[in-house]
Amino acid sequence: MFDFVSFIPRAVMQGMPLLYGSTGETLTEKSGNLNLGIPGTMYVGAISGVIGAFFYENAVPADVALNPAIAIAVTLLSSLLGSLLMGLIYSFLTVSLRANQNVTGLALTTFGVGLGDFFGGSLIKLTGSDMAYMSLNRTSNIFRTTLPFASSTGWFGKIFLSYGFLAYLGVVVALVAAYVLRHTRVGLHLRAVGENPNTADAAGINVNRYKYVATCVGSMIAGLGGLYYVMDYANGIWSNGAFGDRGWLSIALVIFTIWRPNIGVFASILFGGLYILHMYIPTGMNLAIKEIYKMAPYVVTIIVLVVTSMRSKRENQPPAHLGLSYFREER
Repeated sequence: MFDFVSFIPRAVMQGMPLLYGSTGETLTEKSGNLNLGIPGTMYVGAISGVIGAFFYENAVPADVALNPAIAIAVTLLSSLLGSLLMGLIYSFLTVSLRANQNVTGLALTTFGVGLGDFFGGSLIKLTGSDMAYMSLNRTSNIFRTTLPFASSTGWFGKIFLSYGFLAYLGVVVALVAAYVLRHTRVGLHLRAVGENPNTADAAGINVNRYKYVATCVGSMIAGLGGLYYVMDYANGIWSNGAFGDRGWLSIALVIFTIWRPNIGVFASILFGGLYILHMYIPTGMNLAIKEIYKMAPYVVTIIVLVVTSMRSKRENQPPAHLGLSYFREER
């Protein structure tokens, strides 16, 4: 029988990086910036956190326990700074220099993955390990700490209470982002910038500032998705290239959720479940069937893209100025 009690927690953990990535990309796209560099940003966010955790762990003797507050602060700050740098680079190129957003995003993805692999390989060599990975289990154990009473509540605890704080933080960030976009003046201005920057500029809204802030904050949120994958899902193990295509799925999830981060909470779990579905459906020795199940998230993505293109409601469409540079002198 299908084991939902073990499947749902794994789907949630698989979906959390997608939730962080899609939430960050939604904020970015609402400003009119199409950041295809999200996969690279998530990768840089992950390796930046790993670098911070690596040096802190090596500064504390192995027989001495890490200070949880310092371990979390150093790792989070490193991850946020790394992903912020990616957001600043993208904003400078596309907002200030008005470079093509598609080309810039793809270039940043290539740059981010290469940067992550370079520093990841360097750290692995510093450990003196002959293996192609390194483990930060002491820091990971802190990030994966669950509520003390979770194990005593049976299936309820396993489904709802068996996650580290970053999982709950991801849900909170998505809900706060949805509220800000729909119910605050800042959200209204941000949506105005993404829909019609000419009108927003004429109304006294600083278009470039909103684009910069939305892109940088979105990049920082996406970077936490990469950090979650390493510290929670992968149990603190860094291996070059192990992150996979989760960054691209995050971008697809933005379209799936019709640019609403609150819907992304459930959509990310759905995508996470599809990603690991092949591990829970018995296929025997028939590897071909298993490969078909592995295609599930990509098939769903294609279907979503087709359905989205057929929608006629304006609120279900992307921002009108998405992917276009703003030239104030043309106003």
